Amino acid sequence: MPRYRVLRSLLFRLDPETSHHITFRALRALYAVPGGARWLRPKRMPHLPLRIMGLALDNPVGLAAGLDKNAECVGPFAAMGFGFIELGTVTPRAQPGNPRPRLFRLLASHALINRMGFNNAGVETFIRNLQRGRTRPCPVGINIGKNKDTPNERALDDYRLAMRAAYPYADYIAVNISSPNTPGLRELQQGAQLDALLAGLQIERTALARQHRRQIPIALKIAPDLDDAQLAEIAQLVTRHHFDAVIATNTTVLRPGLEHEHHANETGGLSGRPLKTLSTAVIRKLYGHLQGQVPIIGVGGIENADDAWEKLLAGAEALQVYTGFIYEGPEIIRQITEGLARRVTDLGCATLADALIKARS
Repeated sequence: MPRYRVLRSLLFRLDPETSHHITFRALRALYAVPGGARWLRPKRMPHLPLRIMGLALDNPVGLAAGLDKNAECVGPFAAMGFGFIELGTVTPRAQPGNPRPRLFRLLASHALINRMGFNNAGVETFIRNLQRGRTRPCPVGINIGKNKDTPNERALDDYRLAMRAAYPYADYIAVNISSPNTPGLRELQQGAQLDALLAGLQIERTALARQHRRQIPIALKIAPDLDDAQLAEIAQLVTRHHFDAVIATNTTVLRPGLEHEHHANETGGLSGRPLKTLSTAVIRKLYGHLQGQVPIIGVGGIENADDAWEKLLAGAEALQVYTGFIYEGPEIIRQITEGLARRVTDLGCATLADALIKARS
C-alpha cells in the first residue's frame, strides 16, 4: 500500500483520463513480460470461496464495470486477485462519449464524478480484445448498454445486439440501465418499459442458450436514486423474468455533504465514499423485497473490510469495487478478503455464506 500511495501521488498530478491511459499501458506492458503477472499477484491471498449466479468465485471481491470499458486489461486485473471482473459498459456501436473533461477527483472525500457517457470502441472491437486476452483465472462479466442515439423505444434492439455478440464469451452479462450520463437511460428502470425490456432479454437469453448449449446468468444494474416503490417494482420484475442477480448500485446524481468539495457541482454520477450510505440503504431495502430469491451484488463506497461487511449484512452476497480501488490500489482486494475471512472465523463458521446467515439472524 505505501508503494501504491507513491504511485498514486504521481498519477493524481495528471488529468484523471490521462492517468487512466498511462496506467493501462503500463499494466499491459508488465503483463506481456514473461513472469510479469507475478508482480501483480498478491503474496498472501486468503481463499474465501462462494457461489453466486451459479458461478464459483475464489473470493467475493469483484471489479466493477466502468474501469476496463474495452476489455484491454483482462489478464492484469484477473491476476490481481479479484474473485470476478466486470468489463464494459459496451454498446453495439462505437461512440466517443461526452466531451472532455468528463472525469473529476474529489480528493478530500475519496470520490469521483464522471460523465463519460458510455465511451467505448463498440462490441466488435471489445470481443476482439477479449479474445486476445490470455486464459482468465476468474469469471468475467460483460456489462452492456444502448447507444446514445438509440431512442428508448428501440433500446431492446441495442441490448439484444450487444447480448448476442457477448454471449459466447461472457460468464455473465450485466444489463446497465442506470448510468446517469446517457439521456433518458434511467427511464428504462420503470414500469412498462422495464417489464418489456426484461421480458425481451429473457426471450433472447433462452434463444442464445439453445444456440450455444449453455445458459449464462443475467444481472440488472440499478441506480441508487430510487424510492421504495421503484425498488419493490424492480424486485418483482427481476423475479418474474428470472434474472440471476441485481447489481446495486451505479453512481448517484445526488451530492450528499459535498458542498465544500471542488468539482462537486460538476454534472455526472458520483461514486466513492459519499455513495456508501445511499447504496447500502438501497441494498437493504431491495433485500427486504427479494428475501433471497435473487442475489444482490453490492457496489458503492467500499474502501475496506468494514465497508464490505456492512454491504454483506445489508443483503449483498458479493461485492464490487471501483473508486476504492482507484484510491487504495490493488491491495484493497487482499485487505477486504482477509478482513472478511477473519469475520467468518470469529463467527465459528466454515463459509462466508454460513457466516452471513448467522450474523443476519
